[in-house]
Amino acid sequence: MSKTINSILATDCGSTTTKAILIEKIDGVYRLIVRGEAPTTVEAPFDDVTKGVLNAVEEVEDLVHIKGNNGRLIIKDGQIVVPQQGEVGVDAYVSTSSAGGGLQMMVAGVVKSMTGESAERAALGAGAIVMDVLATNDKRLPYEQIERIRHLRPDMILLSGGVNGGTTKHVAELAEIISAADPKPRLGSSYQLPIIFAGNVKARDLVKKELKDKTDLMITDNLRPTLEQENLGPARDKIHDLFMEHVMAQAPGYKNLMAWARTITDEGQNTENVDIMPTPGAVGNIMKTIARLENIEVVGVDIGGATTDIFSVFTEDQVFNRTVSANLGMSYSISNVLASTGMKNIMRWVPFEMPEKDVRNMIKNKMIRPTTIPHLAKELILEQAIAKEALRLAFIQHKEFAVTLKGTQQKRDISEAFSQATSGKSIVNMMSLDILVGSGGVLSHAPRRNQAAMMLIDAFLPEGVTKLAVDSIFMMPQLGVLATINEEAATSVFEKDCLIHLGTCIAPSGKYKQGKIALEVKIELPDGVFEEEIPFGEIRLLKLDVGENAKATIIPKYGNDVGAGNNKELTTTISGGVVGIIIDTRGRTIEFDEKLGVETKRIHIPENETDRVKSLKKWMIAFQAYPKDQLK
Repeated sequence: MSKTINSILATDCGSTTTKAILIEKIDGVYRLIVRGEAPTTVEAPFDDVTKGVLNAVEEVEDLVHIKGNNGRLIIKDGQIVVPQQGEVGVDAYVSTSSAGGGLQMMVAGVVKSMTGESAERAALGAGAIVMDVLATNDKRLPYEQIERIRHLRPDMILLSGGVNGGTTKHVAELAEIISAADPKPRLGSSYQLPIIFAGNVKARDLVKKELKDKTDLMITDNLRPTLEQENLGPARDKIHDLFMEHVMAQAPGYKNLMAWARTITDEGQNTENVDIMPTPGAVGNIMKTIARLENIEVVGVDIGGATTDIFSVFTEDQVFNRTVSANLGMSYSISNVLASTGMKNIMRWVPFEMPEKDVRNMIKNKMIRPTTIPHLAKELILEQAIAKEALRLAFIQHKEFAVTLKGTQQKRDISEAFSQATSGKSIVNMMSLDILVGSGGVLSHAPRRNQAAMMLIDAFLPEGVTKLAVDSIFMMPQLGVLATINEEAATSVFEKDCLIHLGTCIAPSGKYKQGKIALEVKIELPDGVFEEEIPFGEIRLLKLDVGENAKATIIPKYGNDVGAGNNKELTTTISGGVVGIIIDTRGRTIEFDEKLGVETKRIHIPENETDRVKSLKKWMIAFQAYPKDQLK
């Protein structure tokens, strides 16, 4: 299939806002031209998502006209024109959607930590919100599980369970519970609820017997054919098909939107449909595409008002994971951040005294007035302290979910005979991570980019040499669905227009050693050589602009590692950004978190109050995060 796509319109229909971007090929390179947005109109009184799409596209047209191209049009006779004819239309129109609550699913598996977890990974990876995980060992009685299904009314259910050839009894029990609930879909009351069965092949007839007449049953390959193997692709594809057929087709206006989403196939002579993707699924797709094409490991985070999504691609096999922390966000869920992490963990990032009552008032105000922004520097520092904790907790949850398969036998050599490591070990490795990408209002719209870099480093604790970036206008959903038809356009715009490169963080792993030298660093910068023996507990910020590179020679001390091994010299090329190079020697010490009740890695912050405040102010000044006079 030969395609010569010169112009692309991409929209993302969110719960509140519909965003549209226009991409065109200029001198052989795809670039973002303009971006427009308008309120989403899927709810009453409009009840038609295409009205919001057309309003956003009209803003795109207006901005193109302001740029001097007065004859350029995309809409004709009330619809988007594909393919482009002269100055009218575009060669491809693609869209994502999370309007109306996105794709809401329940999943079920025999054992919660095994097939239940695999089913959850399949649903999350397809861009769904997982409302609940049913399992035969989830300690709920059957009537409670039936009530739960009836109460939640998901868009579809993914039923898994049992390896191929294994027991069928428990799978049949789960099918009986779903059958007894007689579930109805959230949208389209005259339709039967879609159920995907991706479990033991021997249980298919039993499941058909229970569910075929009451639901729209689909059967696909087992997502856990053996204990040692996970096969999520077929289930994810089936979820995506059903999302288009059952969820999108029932939502107001989506039939027209699905008909508009088209691309040319052969030099503009014919066109074909392009499926609308769930917004989180599209973000995951651009992450996977970038990781595959550049052979790198990626972590991406989107912190919103109500939830925090984390995406990661790790290991040589490019294993993708996505988690949604449904109770961690910066407005509607901000009180949950306080409840989850506690006042002590938030205030450890704040370099001034603040009565607890004032902190609680500020948090409650933010929750009931989510669009307010801090007016004072102290309020901004406090809000960003809460963001660090929300990100930290969401990442802890992600690391617990992104693990090797549980319940498997592992080959071990004699050196591992006494190891406590078990199956289910996290695959997230901050030392091998190549790039950390942040998005969401608190990161993308921070008054200074240095603050976004500081929040990412304090929350995620990158180790070794790691690039940092933010997605300033959240284009990743549109680029994710675009990657399904044109990878070149998606990756080109992602690199050149979507990401704002903040710079590179250099941080040794290992414990903080007071009064000792952490690193010997030599960096050959464009305007001279930086060379220093840097003690533990310091931040250094060096200027290196976007597009500039520098040769770095780094020697870690006291058993620390920056990627080449303990105490071993690393020579590498590092790239710059709007913030520059950040050298962080504050340590990565494992400490017990009293509130969470678990051991976690943290930077070393002195316990003594005077020393703590002094250290925080010193680091914030070194980061150039806030005006110096606001930290006095």
